[in-house]
Amino acid sequence: MPGTKITWLGHSTVSIELPDGKVILIDPWIEGNPSYPAGHELERVDAVLITHGHVDHFNDAVSIAKKFNPTTVAIYEICQWLGGKGVEKMEPMNKGGSIDVAGVKVTMTHAQHSSMIDDGGQMVYAGEAAGYVVRLPDGRALYHAGDTNVFSDMQLIRDLHGPKLAMLPIGDRFTMDPCEAALACKFLEPTHVLPIHWGTFPLLTGTPDQLKGLLNDQTGVQVIETKPGEAFEW
Repeated sequence: MPGTKITWLGHSTVSIELPDGKVILIDPWIEGNPSYPAGHELERVDAVLITHGHVDHFNDAVSIAKKFNPTTVAIYEICQWLGGKGVEKMEPMNKGGSIDVAGVKVTMTHAQHSSMIDDGGQMVYAGEAAGYVVRLPDGRALYHAGDTNVFSDMQLIRDLHGPKLAMLPIGDRFTMDPCEAALACKFLEPTHVLPIHWGTFPLLTGTPDQLKGLLNDQTGVQVIETKPGEAFEW
């Protein structure tokens, strides 16, 4: 059986290609994303997961919905806004809920961050920020934390879902820094960590090397170092 291919597309945008070819896209930010890989073209999207309403996490949700007709998953308020923009195929949910979509089980988890939509200069309430646990067809789980600081209830995500791949923001300023991400690894106990939300802008100063240096006492955790657009099999 082929593995699941995961591609970091810069910032917090991640593509998950399942063994059957289905593609799940998390936090779609393509247009205007300075770290999106040049020349990379999306060929298929079956589901879109949106963590919160900031433009650098869902800027292309509407255009992708119109091009690929995926199932878009988001907190209820974001789905309401997307519906007003012509997106029809949606699964609104809230924290603690789970749904089956595109062959995986998706659970919305807590995150600590703000969330609003800039709709032509009008600030629209976008519910609360969230993260996602994705349970793959083979039973393994991965966790995309979205934008958040570290919080002790990540231990509940470990106990409930046991994700072995954690996608954690490390950039600092607007999310946790490498130090907080290292503590998040203690709470989550993953085997692999994919750093996200770093390097996009000068303000995001955290780096994967800093995270690696802080994980010396967690020998069972491997930091995945990849450039935007480079897929790895997991």
